[in-house]
Amino acid sequence: MRKLTYYVASTIDGFIATEEGSVDFFPVGGDHGPAITAQYPETLPAKVREALGIDKRNANFDTVLMGRKTHDFGVRTGTSSPYAHLRQFVVSSTLPESPDPAVELISADPLAKVRELKRDKGLGIWLCGGGELAQVLLPEIDQIFLKLYPIVLGRGRSLFGDGPKLPEPTRFRVITSQVFEDGVAFVKYGRIR
Repeated sequence: MRKLTYYVASTIDGFIATEEGSVDFFPVGGDHGPAITAQYPETLPAKVREALGIDKRNANFDTVLMGRKTHDFGVRTGTSSPYAHLRQFVVSSTLPESPDPAVELISADPLAKVRELKRDKGLGIWLCGGGELAQVLLPEIDQIFLKLYPIVLGRGRSLFGDGPKLPEPTRFRVITSQVFEDGVAFVKYGRIR
């Protein structure tokens, strides 16, 4: 069965964006970027892949899930199909139709859709954001790959929205971790079931 991986950047106080949705505070450059990109080239937007001359086949993921706010970020940067090299889904109950022919809309019951996708053949499923969607999909998240930046933001959009309402804690274990010279830690967690 395919795995759902929440792969995201975060501050050490658990924020993935400002309250307005900006991620400009995450530093660009350093040694973590090339190392992680080499492992997960499919997590770069198509425009960035093209600019960098990356034409590697998808190694880890062939499907990406985005919340509407995450997808809106791509629209603001000039693309309604940010990951053209992946099967793309936007989860939204407010969009009347798909924002792009290459993007499929999930307007109801994203958990059921993820369960269906996990039964399909293929590579992994990447949940690239946002926090509110991660909160809803937590029962199906198998792995969390966290790029942890040495930044305290103080407020913003949280890793898991306003917090999952859980009957008990959801436990994960560290699969691997690496700390880069630039201070970014890349920690991979696997769910304990």
